[in-house]
Amino acid sequence: MILFFLVSLIFLAILVNHKLKKHRINSNKSQRFNSLTVHYTYCFMLWSLTLAIFCNIIFTNINLKIFSFILILISNFWLINHLFHKKFSAKKHFEKFQVSVLSLSTSIGVLITAIITVSILIETLRFFKFISPTEFFFGFNWNPQMALTSEQEVGKSSFGIIPVFLGTLLITCVAMAVAIPIGIMSAIYLSLYANPQKRDFLKPILEILAGVPTVVYGYFAVTLVAPFFKSFFSNLGLEISSESALSAGFVMGVMIIPFVLSLTDDAISAVPQSLKDGALALGSTKSEMIKKVVLVSALPSIVGAIILAVSRAIGETMIVVMSAGLIAKLSFNPLDSVTTATAQIVTLLVGDQEFNSPKTLSAFALALTLFAFTFALNVIALAVIKKYKNR
Repeated sequence: MILFFLVSLIFLAILVNHKLKKHRINSNKSQRFNSLTVHYTYCFMLWSLTLAIFCNIIFTNINLKIFSFILILISNFWLINHLFHKKFSAKKHFEKFQVSVLSLSTSIGVLITAIITVSILIETLRFFKFISPTEFFFGFNWNPQMALTSEQEVGKSSFGIIPVFLGTLLITCVAMAVAIPIGIMSAIYLSLYANPQKRDFLKPILEILAGVPTVVYGYFAVTLVAPFFKSFFSNLGLEISSESALSAGFVMGVMIIPFVLSLTDDAISAVPQSLKDGALALGSTKSEMIKKVVLVSALPSIVGAIILAVSRAIGETMIVVMSAGLIAKLSFNPLDSVTTATAQIVTLLVGDQEFNSPKTLSAFALALTLFAFTFALNVIALAVIKKYKNR
C-alpha cells in the first residue's frame, strides 16, 4: 500500500514539473516566477507521505487505509491545480496560513484555561452543597482533618479560609521584602554601573537561581535557613518556630530574585539612551538620573515584574510544603508557623481520596479562590501599567 502511494506521489511530482514548464512558457517574460509555489507543493507532498505512513500504522482495516490514501492523493492533486493558477499568490496564502496557526494556538490556550476554570468551578459548587460560602469565605477556623463522606456529619470540621490566606499573604510579603529590593538594585547595578565584563559574569550566575528546582530550595530552607534563624532569634531572646513564615518566605524570595532582576533589567535597558544623556547633560548626577528618569520611565514594566513575582510566590508549593507549617493560624507574626493555600491543597489531595467528601472538595474551593485572587491581581497590574503608560 505504501509502495502504491509512493508511485502516486512520483506521478504527482512529474505533474508538478509539467505544470511548472507550462506555467513558465505561458507567463509573461516581464513577470518574475515565484519559486514558493513549487516549494509549498513539494512540502505538502512530503507531509502527505508522513501522514500516509501514520495512517498505515494506526489503521488495521484495509478499507480505512485505502480511503485515507485516496483522500490524501485527491488533496495533493487539488493543491497542484490550485497552486499553479495564474491568480494564485503564494505569499498571501502562506501569510493567511501563519495567521490561522497563530489564531489556533491562541484559541487552544484560551480553551485550556476555560476548561481548567470550569472543572474547578464544578467541584467547588459541589463543595458548597456541604459548606455554606459564608462559612468558607468568612470563617476564622480551618480544620478539615476529618475524612468526611457525604453521609457523615460535617459540622465537627471547620472550613474557614481566612487563616489559610492570611498565612499565604504573610509568606508572600516576606518573600517580596527579600526579592524586590535585591532584584531591582541588582538590575540597576548590572545595567548602569557594572562594566560589560562584570555584567557577563554576574548576570548568568544570578539567573542560575531560576533554574534550581523548588524541592532543592525547600531542602535548603529546612536544613540551613530554618536552623540559622532559630539559633539567631534564640540568642536574641525571641521564640521562633522551626517551620516559621520567615524561613519559608526568605527562601522563596531568594528563588524569585532572578524573575525580578531579569524583567527589571530588560525594562531599564529599554529606556532610550537619549533620555539618560539628556538628564546628565542638564547637570543631574548619575543617581539622580536613575531615580528621576530611568526608574520613572521603566516603572510600568517594573510594576509588571513585581506582579509576576507576587503571582509566582502565591502559587509556590514545594517550598511551603517542606518548610512552612500545616496548621492554619490567625497570626501576623513571621516567626510563627503558618500554612498556605497551596500547602493545604497538596495535603488534602495526597493519598487515596474520595471526591464526594467536603474535605477533598475543599481543595478545589481553595484552588478556585487562589485562581480568582491571582486573576484580580493581574487585572490590577494591567490597570496600573496602562495608567503610567498614558502619562
